[in-house]
Amino acid sequence: MTFEDNDQNFKIVEEEEEEDIVEEEKKTELETTTPSKKKRKAEDKRKEKKEKKKAKTATPKKNENDKDNEFDSGFTFAIDGGGSAGPAHAWDFTAAKSMLKEAQPNSVPRTDIDAIIEKKRQETKAAKKKKASKKDNDEEGTLLNDDDDDLALDGFGAGAVDTEKVDEDDDEESDTEDDESASDMDEDNDSDADAEKDAEAEEARKRAYFAPEEENQTEAHEAFTSMNLSRPILKGLANVGFVKPTEIQARTIPIALLGKDICGGAVTGSGKTAAFIVPILERLLYRPRQTAATRVLILCPTRELAAQVHSVAAKLGGYTDITFCLCVGGLNLKRQEAELKNKPDVVVATPGRLIDHVRNSAGFALDTCEILVMDEADRMLEDGFAEELGEIVKACPKSRQTMLFSATMTDNVDQLIRMSLNHPSRLFVDRSNQAASRLIQEFVRIRAHKEADRSAVLVALCRRTFKTRTIVFFKSKVAAHQMKILFGLLGLNAGELHGNLTQEQRLEALERFRDNKVDFLMATDLAARGLDIKGIDVVINYNMPNQFAQYLHRVGRTARAGRNGRSVTLVGEADRKMLKMAIKSATAGSQVKNRVVPTEAIQKYKKKVDKLTPQIEEILQEEKEERALRNAEMQLQKGENIIKHSTDIYSRPARTWFKTNKEKKQAKRSSR
Repeated sequence: MTFEDNDQNFKIVEEEEEEDIVEEEKKTELETTTPSKKKRKAEDKRKEKKEKKKAKTATPKKNENDKDNEFDSGFTFAIDGGGSAGPAHAWDFTAAKSMLKEAQPNSVPRTDIDAIIEKKRQETKAAKKKKASKKDNDEEGTLLNDDDDDLALDGFGAGAVDTEKVDEDDDEESDTEDDESASDMDEDNDSDADAEKDAEAEEARKRAYFAPEEENQTEAHEAFTSMNLSRPILKGLANVGFVKPTEIQARTIPIALLGKDICGGAVTGSGKTAAFIVPILERLLYRPRQTAATRVLILCPTRELAAQVHSVAAKLGGYTDITFCLCVGGLNLKRQEAELKNKPDVVVATPGRLIDHVRNSAGFALDTCEILVMDEADRMLEDGFAEELGEIVKACPKSRQTMLFSATMTDNVDQLIRMSLNHPSRLFVDRSNQAASRLIQEFVRIRAHKEADRSAVLVALCRRTFKTRTIVFFKSKVAAHQMKILFGLLGLNAGELHGNLTQEQRLEALERFRDNKVDFLMATDLAARGLDIKGIDVVINYNMPNQFAQYLHRVGRTARAGRNGRSVTLVGEADRKMLKMAIKSATAGSQVKNRVVPTEAIQKYKKKVDKLTPQIEEILQEEKEERALRNAEMQLQKGENIIKHSTDIYSRPARTWFKTNKEKKQAKRSSR
């Protein structure tokens, strides 16, 4: 049977389909329907069946494996190599959370700052409602739920002006003086000559210390398959989602497989973690299996970075029989001791907890260590870790392979001698003082008489422009905590990450921010190094850090692996030197901008901050009282446990320490 169709989608309908449609038409409840309407209805049903049949033949049924391998259109590849087409997050804190200290059944619950903030907000709302019932026309408007903020949005990136020099034209201080005497010029020439001689001597020392550059030249590798890696390692790389080696990975892996010492540097987000983990896993596949031994030690400066490295290493080695152990502070000590007794192949640790285990854990030693890796090595080589590192290096065999990596890695020979490197290969992919190529650096000038407006400027930026996926860095833990309270009172969803939190709270804060459960993360420099959180749009520096390397690490949390990112820094009058260094760090093609926050917006939010200051003080006082009460109850429980289990407690051998807290504080004061 044939018929004409206006859309010309089809001309012939099979007899079976025609019979089905006729039967459906007979069963219709609308008996008064005209023949023309019936015909149109039948044609619509024929079209629908035909389209379904066509779709079935055109798109075959997908199996589960096809879904897993489906390309994510939202992914951005790095133009300089690397990237990930796999899972959204290459790491998690599953292992670290499983090792958290178990809460005692009768323990006092910790103070929940979010609950205190919410209670204070509800009290304020109730007071406002009561006040509004007495006065209908409130001139000041609602403080906490200010809907008119959304009416004056300036958009992401708006309000910034391109400039090569940020506010340097109206600098009142002159860089040079006209009345400079001839004698002063002669002295300057002499000092320049001495500086040149010192630089030449230093270069000669470096040439003698590092391996010749020709030894560092390797074959250009466009894929991991050309590096002669074993199949389990390639499967692990595919599982994490690495599709192509970055430059630091392509240069490091072949040399590390030869067992040479390495001093490597590359910008943040360039894949340095995989650069040292892949050759380690490849070498461990051929280890003797007769006796278990700890052959690899990876040191990290912070607990969170160590947990991240441990997670990435475990996923890359997921198809091998290599065992891993995480040893950091804040986690269950007994659990770590039990795992170390089994002699794991790889130990990822922070220096303090590692020395604790070396001194006090029976059966654990570093005399079988074949590879020592230091992630964020420049931080580890600073004075704060110098003595601890010396203790660890003494405990490791001299014949080991040593690898140092950092985004701001130094080639200072005096510092590297501490690690007893043996003619190391110097692999510096980028300049050590260079920001990422796709980072847009913005600066907000805070004049000397406007220092009190910093918090208002920050709130204005976060309420008007940068509303999600933003990390805010502070110099102190107290400032980060107070700003978290302020954001909570303003209705902004924020978390905090600093040293005053428990390990459980720190891990939870990172995961909540990573999973988009909070929009803002108030952090200290604890979160500045190594942490890889995809999708961070903006990094805001509430204060310019004292060291330029720390600035690079902070802004390196965004614009990672070839993605775009933005940093906004509040710059005071005392930060001019750091500002000039930041401008110089910009690569060719990257942008440096001056962001101007409208004065009206600053004044508006300054009034809000001033009104909320008494509430912030009340919350801090309430939190302090609850903490004191909790500490008193903990001391009471501790005394009861000592009385109850005194025999077991005093029968244990006394733990020894490399340095007590008191000695550490004294050493810190003397170093200043």
